[in-house]
Amino acid sequence: MSEAQPDAKVLTRVEPSERLMSLDALRGFDMFWIVGAEGLVRGFEKLGHSPGVEFVANQLKHKRWEGIAFEDLIFPLFVFMSGISIAFSLGKSIEQKGRWHTVGKIALRALMLFVIGIFYSGGLKTSWPDIRLLGVLQRIALSYFFAGAIFCFFGLRGRIAMLVGILVGYWAMMSFVPIPNDPGIASGRKPVAGEAPFPARFDEGTNLSNYVDRHYLPGRRYDWSSKQNPLGDHDPEGLLSTIPAIATCLLGVLAGMLLKNPNILPGRKTLLLLGAGIGCIGLGYLWGLQFPIVKKLWTSSYVLVAGGWAFILLSAFYVVIDVLKWQKWSLPFVWIGTNALVIYLSSTAIKFSDLANRFVGGDAVAVERFGLYATLVQAVASLALLLLFANFLYRRKIFIRI
Repeated sequence: MSEAQPDAKVLTRVEPSERLMSLDALRGFDMFWIVGAEGLVRGFEKLGHSPGVEFVANQLKHKRWEGIAFEDLIFPLFVFMSGISIAFSLGKSIEQKGRWHTVGKIALRALMLFVIGIFYSGGLKTSWPDIRLLGVLQRIALSYFFAGAIFCFFGLRGRIAMLVGILVGYWAMMSFVPIPNDPGIASGRKPVAGEAPFPARFDEGTNLSNYVDRHYLPGRRYDWSSKQNPLGDHDPEGLLSTIPAIATCLLGVLAGMLLKNPNILPGRKTLLLLGAGIGCIGLGYLWGLQFPIVKKLWTSSYVLVAGGWAFILLSAFYVVIDVLKWQKWSLPFVWIGTNALVIYLSSTAIKFSDLANRFVGGDAVAVERFGLYATLVQAVASLALLLLFANFLYRRKIFIRI
């Protein structure tokens, strides 16, 4: 993995049979922000409120409802990456075993990931109905299954048609399907007998997606739980909003197909990925003038903007790591990315932050020892332990995937 200047042959051809290191690195980069990098920024915040640190800190906070920040790109990037894995892994299976055998394999993987997601969200430690059926891993599982099935039974034009159909169909439902007389928690008033249905809108609690969750999503819902409504009112990974997440996965499928194509030179692939990203972002913001960019609704405009940034990040990682072969800097991300699911689950099960405190002292001791640097020291120690764990798995060639 030399960082020497690449020769002309490297710049003009990357064999499609090679495992693209950039994909593992990008997946690890995404996970890096989930499992602890946010703590670094919080640590720097304690040292002073410089404009740069404050900007980064704000980017690592989810938007309350409308709008998008870097933190809102992390989840869709994972869904996008699962689409890339579809393009790289299912083609040979279809050729050798057939479409229906491949669909069965997709279904088994999705089911396993869905069940893991339920246990990650609390599993059966509480009694029904206080069990959350949908969540981050469950959404990835469902998106992977449906996008994988589309990949198996449709060609390029069909996949693009399904992508467009999902985005436009979801927009049409959310924009034109009137909401029945059910104001929910948000409006604060009771429906009047004989009153016409509420017009379609995108405010929290009074949109069609939240209405569907409130009435048809069983179990515990994530948002707006209270003493009066302990099961919650709606869910950011709810029923209806999972549909456009399939489109996010299909964007990844298209990116993966491009990367796999041996007839397109690496430089052109990079430009096409970059152009697709810029185009998606522009179209997404334009669509957002009518259909707001809302992560918790996974609106069609949000799909395009988040997908656009995913294309741009992919193009950057691809050209730097796989074309120019500047790879050493990305190794920590590769360690994480090759075992992304294990790192994601272990960050909660092992609790690296609690373990790190055993080395730097508890919260009070850390403050006494390190003063304003306490939060930063704790975050660095936690990340160091996580990277040691990821490196151990990588060196031992322990790769746990579904």
